Amino acid sequence: MQNSEAMALSTALLAVAGELTQRINEGVLARGFEGIRPAHGFAFVRLAPDGATVTELAAHLGVTKQAASQLVDEIVRKGYAERRAHPGDARARLIVLTERGWACTRAAEEAAAEVVRGWGQVLGEGEVRALWRQLGSIAPYGRIRPTW
Repeated sequence: MQNSEAMALSTALLAVAGELTQRINEGVLARGFEGIRPAHGFAFVRLAPDGATVTELAAHLGVTKQAASQLVDEIVRKGYAERRAHPGDARARLIVLTERGWACTRAAEEAAAEVVRGWGQVLGEGEVRALWRQLGSIAPYGRIRPTW
């Protein structure tokens, strides 16, 4: 593959990722979850399984602990998460999603599904499944974080 083709492919993938992020966020807002930004969604990805400390969230997002703490303050204030005692470390606080946070996460999943269904209308469902498999073979595993 020529450098110009590789750059064009890179640009297309970045454009799709940006559009997907924007459309998921718009879908979440349309479902009544106010005050949500894409950065919140990336935080929810890390908080969703069992919660996380501010330090763990900062590492996931690739930001300072201060920036992560400010984001946590915001989502706690908006009712999407809460601080709890950490079961394994008396000095730490565990940040977990509230029922509102989980509902917002489900709204994001619904919005993502709508976008992917649109891809199916353009490419065909078989091609979308093939794309999923192909991207899965080259996608890095681990954190999904915003590009600041």
